Amino acid sequence: MGIRFEELAWRETPIGAISLRRRRDPALDVDVYEVKLDDEYLMSSLFPVAEIELARLGLAPLAGADLDVVVGGLGLGYTARTALEESRVRSMLVVEALDDVIEWHRAGLLPFADGLATDPRTRFVHTDFFAAADSADGFDPDEPGRRFHAVLLDIDHSPRHVLHPAHQAFYTVQGLQRLARHLRPEGVFALWSNDPPDPEFQRILTEVFPTTVAHVVRFANPLQRRESANTVYVARH
Repeated sequence: MGIRFEELAWRETPIGAISLRRRRDPALDVDVYEVKLDDEYLMSSLFPVAEIELARLGLAPLAGADLDVVVGGLGLGYTARTALEESRVRSMLVVEALDDVIEWHRAGLLPFADGLATDPRTRFVHTDFFAAADSADGFDPDEPGRRFHAVLLDIDHSPRHVLHPAHQAFYTVQGLQRLARHLRPEGVFALWSNDPPDPEFQRILTEVFPTTVAHVVRFANPLQRRESANTVYVARH
């Protein structure tokens, strides 16, 4: 019998203790990878559907080739890995505040994200996404002011349930206007949320972006034996 539970990585960070765990689920007969912040579950490899759809729905409105993409929040890598499956993506910056998470991928601790760290289109940027979005220099430290075709964000639980109070200012009209400066004309901002569509946040989005859609992404939840749903907001500059 293999190992039923293993803590692959753990470290204290400014926002709490972050850990990567692998456990064997005997009922499903699969290895499950989970990320926790202190005692709170952030993500699980059992539920990657909405993270995958974040990339697909975010890139779908864009025409043409040679797309430059920012992924905010690396996590288990599903959004970034899916973006790379799109042959039109020319470059991808993955902006991640926790160097430990980047190292998980570089060390190959997540087999389902294999190839993400070694793809020549990928570049990891170890910085605070929200601080970069707020700044005039933007996301690329090698090319200040660079603009992108898409920004795909999956960090907080939702615009109302953030991991740190400092993130809250991003989900305002002023915060999104500053983010929009880093998009090319007709560029896309896409956001994952664990909550149902939020009318107040949708109103905020429409003040900044001419076109906005809230997609409800449904998926099977084997733990609760029911259907669950997340939201992916897609807004076009």
